Amino acid sequence: MRAPSAWSVAVRQPNGHITARRTELPRLSERNKWARVVFVRGILVLAESLSLGFKALSWSAQVATEEEEKPLTRAQIGLSMVVAFALFAGVFILLPALAADVVTDDSDLLFSAIEGIIRLAIFIGYIWVIGRSQEIARVFEYHGAEHMTIHAFEAGQPLTVETVARYPPEHPRCGTSFLLIVVLGSIVLFTFLGQPDLPFLIVSRLIGIPLIAGLSYELLRWSGTRPDGTLASILAKPGIWLQKLTTAVPNGSQIEVAISSLVVALDDEQFADISARGELPATALGVREAVRSGGL
Repeated sequence: MRAPSAWSVAVRQPNGHITARRTELPRLSERNKWARVVFVRGILVLAESLSLGFKALSWSAQVATEEEEKPLTRAQIGLSMVVAFALFAGVFILLPALAADVVTDDSDLLFSAIEGIIRLAIFIGYIWVIGRSQEIARVFEYHGAEHMTIHAFEAGQPLTVETVARYPPEHPRCGTSFLLIVVLGSIVLFTFLGQPDLPFLIVSRLIGIPLIAGLSYELLRWSGTRPDGTLASILAKPGIWLQKLTTAVPNGSQIEVAISSLVVALDDEQFADISARGELPATALGVREAVRSGGL
């Protein structure tokens, strides 16, 4: 969970107890002047999100397997991000372009259509395939629990398991929506470039990734200020549809973990606000108290 001034992660241990960690982290725009520059800030936000994701996954995996905690170093996180970017660029950006280049000749329109279809098919197919794994299916359930908890929080509702369970697991500001807009945006942008020679084809696709990511972030950010607008609705729908694959309805135990993570991430003023809404799960209160006192 990411709050304005901190981020947190909660994990249910093999013994059934929930443990969590909280790290102070002001908004990126308060720490980096480049994060206030249009188009550039989207790339920086994406990089930070990847970094936090690696840290959270590493720590949660260690807790779940009861291994001694060994935090990832900056070098390890950097290397992981480089590998992740290389795999994404190779599989989802370059492979469709190279495949379309092989099967088409002089038709720019046909080339763009085939490249776009292949890219979208690989992206959606990849998500569907990994979702068949029991472990990833559980991750998708926790993904849904996160969204449902945020829905209840933003709606001003009490953060109880019963209340959170009434909300849908899809959320319009999910990272899945961002990735899908990047993929769809690449189809639109690369259509205007036609079918260039192979060297320019590769370079244009690699350079286009950060450009499209920056533009996609600005679109989502702008639409977020107008959630009831037409553009916001158009941008949200494809991501909501795709989240049918990346989220699932969680059980009460998983919702309890999500609530605990959010409660830990909030500062004292925000915590007082949600406490005034109604009684919070005792487990979540215990986790927050343990983190604040240094017991976790």
